[in-house]
Amino acid sequence: MSDKTYILGIESSCDETAAAVLEYDGVRPVVLSNVIASQISEHKPYGGVVPEIAARSHVEKIDEVIEHALLQSGIKLDEIDAVAATSGPGLIGGVIVGMLAAKGICIGANKPFVAVNHLEGHALSPRLNNDVAFPYLLLLVSGGHCQILRVDGVGQYSRLGSTIDDALGEAFDKVAKILGLGYPGGPLVEARAKLGNAKAFELPRPLIGRAGCDFSFAGLKTAVLRLCEKIYDEKGALSDDDINDICASFQYTIIRVLKDRLKNAFAACEFAENNRRLVIAGGVAANQKIRGELSDFCGDMGWQIFYPELKYCGDNGAMIALVGLEYFNSGISHPLATKPKPRWPLDADAAPLQIKNGYGKKGAKA
Repeated sequence: MSDKTYILGIESSCDETAAAVLEYDGVRPVVLSNVIASQISEHKPYGGVVPEIAARSHVEKIDEVIEHALLQSGIKLDEIDAVAATSGPGLIGGVIVGMLAAKGICIGANKPFVAVNHLEGHALSPRLNNDVAFPYLLLLVSGGHCQILRVDGVGQYSRLGSTIDDALGEAFDKVAKILGLGYPGGPLVEARAKLGNAKAFELPRPLIGRAGCDFSFAGLKTAVLRLCEKIYDEKGALSDDDINDICASFQYTIIRVLKDRLKNAFAACEFAENNRRLVIAGGVAANQKIRGELSDFCGDMGWQIFYPELKYCGDNGAMIALVGLEYFNSGISHPLATKPKPRWPLDADAAPLQIKNGYGKKGAKA
């Protein structure tokens, strides 16, 4: 019998079909495989993720992705100790596909099933490549989520703030769409921002200077739209320089907002000086300008900062396998009757968010 633990992790909450195999020798986890099938080309014509297309694509790709993850790891299915799958939050069609695949494997191979909160995957993702001790502060920024939480351990999360409208990654995508840059918007806006003047346009900085740790990006996105309309009225078109300057100014404003919100969070946490650790995770954590600026900011504030490796910033199976490992090692697994959850906050005991527009079409994604 092997003295190592092997976990198969499956992720399908949005537009990546992913699977990974994680090995644990009692000291630290090692990612043996991390296979991701992207759907960017399928959603690009629509400028965003189409849930029906995403779900169908997961159905078509999930078996092959899992098979490749096992082959690349060199681990046979009968050597796997448990199967972990994202069980929410996310696009419900995709979540169901990943869960059903995991449950099928568990039934056929007689393995325990671990239902994983997708957000917890991001929350723990830097621990794939760093020895990040608990407790720490978490800034989770992605296409669907934007929040600050205190992390005291696996399953122990306290929300300090969240978005009251759009998530940060969503704001990047929408600005890219306004500017006609394409999809996904984050990397495209970042690339154009490198060529622009960050002080060219003065944009509003939502909630900056106010108490608390909440975010708001809908007004900033609208301000970019109004700016583009003004330039169109004056010049008849946006030049490349205009687009570069708008992207740079937008990104500059975002960073100012993040610093302001984090400063409030630092004060609220009151961590001991030797425990001041900040983790930034999620797809937006791959933005190099944001990484650099917040690293300098944390250094000035006396905080250590940790990021996942770039390959673990977006949705992936390795982070889901890591969460599965943590629960499996604690003796926790879940019944196969476990249902998918389109909404699943990490901090279930927190007070409900004061959403400006309510839930639904115009409401918050987080």
